[in-house]
Amino acid sequence: MDSQERSSEEAEGAKERGLVYVWKAGSCSVTPERLPGLSGKTVLQAALGIHHGLLLTEGGEVYSFGKLSWRSGPEECVNSPLLESTLLGHRIITVAAGSFHNGAVTESGVVYMWGDNSAGQCAAANQPCVPQPQVVSICDSETSPLLSVRILQLACGEEHTLALSLSREIWAWGSGCQLGLITTTFPVTKPQKVEHLAGRVVLQIACGAYHSLALVQCLPVQEMKPIPERCNHCSQPLITMTDKEDHVIISDSHCCPLGVALSDNQPENHVFCPSSDTPGGKGVTAGQSENCQKPLVEQHRLVDLDSDGPSGLSSSHGQEDSGISSLGNTLFSDKKEGKEYLIGLSDNSLNESLNKNISTEALFSLHSSSTSTLNSLVASCASAVGVRVAATYEAGALSLKKVMNFYGTSSSEPGSQSGSRSPGPEALKDSREEQVRLESMQGKKSSSLVDIREEESEGGSRRLSLPGLLSQVSPRLLRKVGRAKMRTVALTPTYSGEADALLPSLRTEVWSWGKGKEGQLGHGDVLPRLQPLCVKSLDGKEVIHLSAGGHHSLALTAKSQVYSWGSNISGQLGHLNSPTTVPRLAKVCGDGIWTTAAGLDYSLFLADEKDFQPGLYYCGQETSTENNLNENSCSKSPSLLVACSKIGYISNVIAGGDNCLALVDKNVMGYIASLHELAATERRFYFRLSEIKSQVLRPLLGLDNLGSANAIQLLQEMASRFSKLCYLIGQHGASLTSFLHGVKEARSLAILKHSSLFLDSYTEYCTSVTNFLVMGGFMLLAKPAMDFLSKNQELLQKLSEKNEENLQLVEVLNALFFMPFGRLHNYARTLLKLATCFEVASPEYQKLQDSSSCYENLAVHLSRKMKEAEYTLGFWKTFPGKMTDSLRKPERRLICESSNRALSLQHAGRFSVNWFILFNDALVHAQFSTHHIFPLSTLWVEALSEETGNVNGLKITTPEEQFVLVSSTPQEKTKWLRAISQAVDQALRGTSDMVLYGAGGNVPRQEPPISRSAKYTFYKDPRFKDAVYDGRWLSGKPHGRGILKWADGRMYSGTFRTGLEDGYGEYRVPNKALNKEDHYVGYWKEGKMCGHGVYSYGTGEVYEGCFQDNMRHGHGLLRSGKLTSSSPSMFIGQWIMDKKSGYGVFDDITRGEKYMGMWQDDVCQGNGVVVTQFGLYYEGAFSSNKMMGTGILLSEDDTVYEGEFSDNWTLSGKGTLTLPNGDYIEGLFSGEWGSGIKITGTYFKPSLYENEKDKPKALWKLGILAVSPDEKWKAVFEECWNQLGCESPGQGDRWKAWDNIAVALTTNRRQHKDSPELLSRSHTQTLESLEFIPQHIGAFTLEKYENIKKYLIKACDTPLHPLGKLVETLVAVYRMTYVGVGANRRLLQEAVREIKSYLKRIFQLVRFLFPDLPEEGSTIPFLTTEPKGRRSFCSGKSDSRSESPEPGYVVTSFGLLLPVLLPRLYPPLFMLYALDNEREEDIYWECVLRLNKQTDLALLSFLGVQQTLPNLDADLSLLTIILVCFCSPNSTTFTPADKLKVIQQTFEEISQSVLETLQEDFLWSMDDLFPVFLYVVLRARIRNLGSEVHLIEDLMDPYLQHGEQGIMFTTLKACYYQIQHEKLT
Repeated sequence: MDSQERSSEEAEGAKERGLVYVWKAGSCSVTPERLPGLSGKTVLQAALGIHHGLLLTEGGEVYSFGKLSWRSGPEECVNSPLLESTLLGHRIITVAAGSFHNGAVTESGVVYMWGDNSAGQCAAANQPCVPQPQVVSICDSETSPLLSVRILQLACGEEHTLALSLSREIWAWGSGCQLGLITTTFPVTKPQKVEHLAGRVVLQIACGAYHSLALVQCLPVQEMKPIPERCNHCSQPLITMTDKEDHVIISDSHCCPLGVALSDNQPENHVFCPSSDTPGGKGVTAGQSENCQKPLVEQHRLVDLDSDGPSGLSSSHGQEDSGISSLGNTLFSDKKEGKEYLIGLSDNSLNESLNKNISTEALFSLHSSSTSTLNSLVASCASAVGVRVAATYEAGALSLKKVMNFYGTSSSEPGSQSGSRSPGPEALKDSREEQVRLESMQGKKSSSLVDIREEESEGGSRRLSLPGLLSQVSPRLLRKVGRAKMRTVALTPTYSGEADALLPSLRTEVWSWGKGKEGQLGHGDVLPRLQPLCVKSLDGKEVIHLSAGGHHSLALTAKSQVYSWGSNISGQLGHLNSPTTVPRLAKVCGDGIWTTAAGLDYSLFLADEKDFQPGLYYCGQETSTENNLNENSCSKSPSLLVACSKIGYISNVIAGGDNCLALVDKNVMGYIASLHELAATERRFYFRLSEIKSQVLRPLLGLDNLGSANAIQLLQEMASRFSKLCYLIGQHGASLTSFLHGVKEARSLAILKHSSLFLDSYTEYCTSVTNFLVMGGFMLLAKPAMDFLSKNQELLQKLSEKNEENLQLVEVLNALFFMPFGRLHNYARTLLKLATCFEVASPEYQKLQDSSSCYENLAVHLSRKMKEAEYTLGFWKTFPGKMTDSLRKPERRLICESSNRALSLQHAGRFSVNWFILFNDALVHAQFSTHHIFPLSTLWVEALSEETGNVNGLKITTPEEQFVLVSSTPQEKTKWLRAISQAVDQALRGTSDMVLYGAGGNVPRQEPPISRSAKYTFYKDPRFKDAVYDGRWLSGKPHGRGILKWADGRMYSGTFRTGLEDGYGEYRVPNKALNKEDHYVGYWKEGKMCGHGVYSYGTGEVYEGCFQDNMRHGHGLLRSGKLTSSSPSMFIGQWIMDKKSGYGVFDDITRGEKYMGMWQDDVCQGNGVVVTQFGLYYEGAFSSNKMMGTGILLSEDDTVYEGEFSDNWTLSGKGTLTLPNGDYIEGLFSGEWGSGIKITGTYFKPSLYENEKDKPKALWKLGILAVSPDEKWKAVFEECWNQLGCESPGQGDRWKAWDNIAVALTTNRRQHKDSPELLSRSHTQTLESLEFIPQHIGAFTLEKYENIKKYLIKACDTPLHPLGKLVETLVAVYRMTYVGVGANRRLLQEAVREIKSYLKRIFQLVRFLFPDLPEEGSTIPFLTTEPKGRRSFCSGKSDSRSESPEPGYVVTSFGLLLPVLLPRLYPPLFMLYALDNEREEDIYWECVLRLNKQTDLALLSFLGVQQTLPNLDADLSLLTIILVCFCSPNSTTFTPADKLKVIQQTFEEISQSVLETLQEDFLWSMDDLFPVFLYVVLRARIRNLGSEVHLIEDLMDPYLQHGEQGIMFTTLKACYYQIQHEKLT
């Protein structure tokens, strides 16, 4: 033993553990003796054969003693244990002994066998015996590759061995039908799986001499399955009816003639053990209601009405002859059919029952779940028998209610549960109409509280009757029964899945197979079984352990009772009831049996005695030499072995052939005694709870008129929680029993390891029982239960342990249902006792101590809960009736109330009555006949300061009320303040039921938080009436995030501020007419939409932009209709009070027109421009949506009209029409453009114009009648100024502006934190870098200018920054204007002017933020770093600054802002240039392609490059590459300044290469340079050179025009024109 692992006390005591005592079987007056030669080793487990035994010590070693015939010879006897040296080094965890062979299992699940092998029981082939332990290989052939099976447990019989695997399946080897294998060839030396139980969870196995037992976990309840109406094997109808003159017989035990149930897929139904009977028409089980959920395992009784049916037993082996066949008559002839059936039912002896004459009724099997069949059966029953249907029942008449019970809820009925593989449903018969109809209600296996049982029918015969007068009596009667049943059935099952996983399950079935000559299989007959079959009568009995003796079997239940069956020749069953072929209760005097052992012909029972020291009882063979007449007699009932009580605390007993053995612990420091006390009291406690459940709770649930549905529901909840607790206690009792059999380490006690299971179950039960109490449940019960309770007064007093006279029934019930809580103190006390057995410093001590205080705390907490419940109940009894109904709720508890006038309302009327009641969830203000409830979660309380004159005032704030309560004294004020505060705090925590386990109870905070989360329904606020708010609160007002839902379907979800929507939120309004909803997402202020948002209308329109006071106000975009729908259109521009006003662009997609101009009250009013998809262009005045006044109209072919208009495209009045060739007409016009115009006027034909100046005036004065660029998009800029905190542009505090920027960035970031996918990493980094504000001290330098520029580039990268938002919006409106129909060449100049206006206005913003930035056009002096700057410029990096004339760097809006703006606006703008220069470009491109066909030399000479530069061609090709990058569409070089730099660089490179060639100083002249440059341009093949040139010209910095770059640009322009006019000779 590892002494390090244990604390020292335990180590000392350990030597006194696991002592082995042995004595001879066969006498009640024995003296147990210690087994010599174990030298202080602790024995954990022992096993006995007929003449030998095995011991397993704590170290995993195995010792043998007794007659070891396989080792030493038959006669020699080994008295002191021998070590099995073969097994050394393999840590053995369990051992088993058969009659003459042994087995052991190692820690890793490997099996070793040795001993007698004459029948293959050691799994060794062709070896009569195995002298030394040898490995048995167990492999699952179904898995590939073959996996070896790990074993947990072994059981050995006379000629067979069973093993239970880790996956809970049984493997068998050896000989005989007791293997449960489908085979006739024995011995089986290769372990095989018992397929019949595959898939089921087997909990334990046991082997008798020639039979096997398995404890199997019940299957979970499954849904209904249809039940077949005929037997699968013999095709007999399962449900029929026999009609006698005076009664109808119904029986549900149809069995096939086979004595064994085989699966359908086994055709050879008659395969049997070679050495057993092959019965013909023998019946199988007593009272087995076979429920065919699984056709595989069907048992049926043959209905044999003819006398010439299959005859008796053919006995193939005399030794196995059945006791019955000796009668020599044909068992199942017409007269005797069904006798076997009755054997299991009557309490008479075997022969008596056989000689009884049974009338020739056929016994039919009525399937309790087969709805259709029972339907027809009852109907035919009614018609056939008519008025009277009499009843015969084994025990007498059975009322209809009992009949209903049989069919309704057979759950733990001994004979009624399914033995087949999956649990079947039961049907509840419930008559609604004249006819009897059926309703399937609940699965049999659901062992809930449903089973209100007829326990007296142990093997219950099923000959039932239906009382007569169905037409009059039954509908009412049945309906009544049906009602009660329906209610009972609704209960939840008693098992908790969690507990089942951690503790032993009580939902078990017993299965048996093998030879049954002595009735040891428990099926009510003496037939052998080849395959496992469920022992019906033990269903629902909660069997937890099985023992198998030579020819008898014992089953121990959780209630500490033992059922025994099989051979009773020596009285080994512990009772004298016969027949012994079905399980009966053994009669043992002790207080509760907790361990059983079955020997060859005797049984041992270990039971609790009065002082918790186990007492050992013996029953069976007695060999006595006293003055008895017989040499051998048997003890009639189990008798106490007095000598065994003196040897110490027995932890386990083992029975074998000759010997009995006990494992004993000495009680060191009271440790063992405390454990036995805990186990014994837990088992008794379970017994008591079970009694209450079955004797009190079930009958109560079955009573009629239990009051309202609510009360019934509470009772059911209480019952179900009680049931759950009861089941847990039963499991715990079982687990303590196995704990006592084991190592007994304190730390593995279930109440320590799984304490939360116990604490939770008790807490849940307490909640439901106190809720029931508060609702007056026990008083309600007293009335309907009066009759029942008064009859069972003694029982109740016994159960509740109340002995006083004249107790009230209510008090008895109270005592009964509150009884379980006392158990918590016991747990605490026992754990404390156990703790004292350890050193204080040890972890065990700590753990036991902590757990003890946990249970103690819970006990105190629950008793406080019960007191609260009783106090509340007392209050409801005195409270005026009408209000009680509305206020009384199960969970509601009273804290205090002001009936003693201690609290009054300030400024209350003189005669008003104000009564304040504080519950744990609400403060109630009651007046004469009305009351108001204020939920505590939305109630704020504060004491008023004394200055205000309210000496004892408390201010109460709720969402819609505020009032002051005045108390009579300062003490009262403090009391109420504290009570309300604590109640509010508790209500907010919501977990008032739970104690902090391990902590010393939870100490409530004095002050509940002012800010909190809660749900509330408004009742009077006009705007929010009936709306439900769920979210954050602050001092009575919604504040923070929340969701508000109105009764009419509106919903707001977002942030609130002091009671109003404020901040970012989402709002939905159902549109009843369209059956869709309007949806707004955006910003709010003081309850109204304000700021930026997106509003999607139910009609399909979407508005995105600014709001103010719930109206569209500011800049916004409205999309109407989809492209395919009726009239798609788009408006972007300014709104004032929900109307379009100011500048806006309207794109009418259907008509293909775009209007850009002024609006007023939703109509076009003022100047504007219209372009159409057919190339028409109009600019001029508009009035009420029509072209009206002066305007200019251009068509695609340059026809121009300038003059008066009266309607859209309608000329009316004076004007001039100019034709493309320059001819023009002046005069009066009228008519619509494009459909014939009347003209009165003069036609002029001027001389052809030569140059630009002479173009028609209209063309070069385009834009005069349009909206001036600075008037456009004012709202967008105003919005940006407002965001910076300025009323109007440039007016405001700069620092405030920076604060606003910081706020905008952080709030937006916080908002995006909730949805991180919106922010990329680079975006986050940008935001972080923007939090730093560029600071400027001292003179403004170029470096500072660069910093500002970098800041702007970053700011414009994120829409979260006001400037970024501005740029994003401008880009959007620019694209909206000039894309699509707006891509019209006439708009080019307008577009360029618009960009320049943007630059000017953004520059103003930037100068506001950075006041020390010089104004437009001023210069920044260079510092000494100037050459460095120069060099970097030469390298052509696009971000270095272009150079200005020497004095310094000129600041312009172009230089600062174009790099940010132009790349975003480039595509639409360049498109306009390309359209405008289309014709020129085509000519230019044709020339480029033509000239490029020439060779370099030819081209150079053609261009007249000086002969002095002979080998330029090679170097120049390099330069073309530089120029190509100049304007490739994906170029990053967008701004004119950048492009000019490229040109300058090209020039520098040209001169560089020329100088290198000439290797001397060479002075360029323009004449030399131009042809070379022209060559480079040609070779570069720049596609849209014209557009590029014009773009640079329009947008280059004005100050550059006369500098070096300006000249170079002029050269490029000249090249462009030169190429167009080049004549190739």
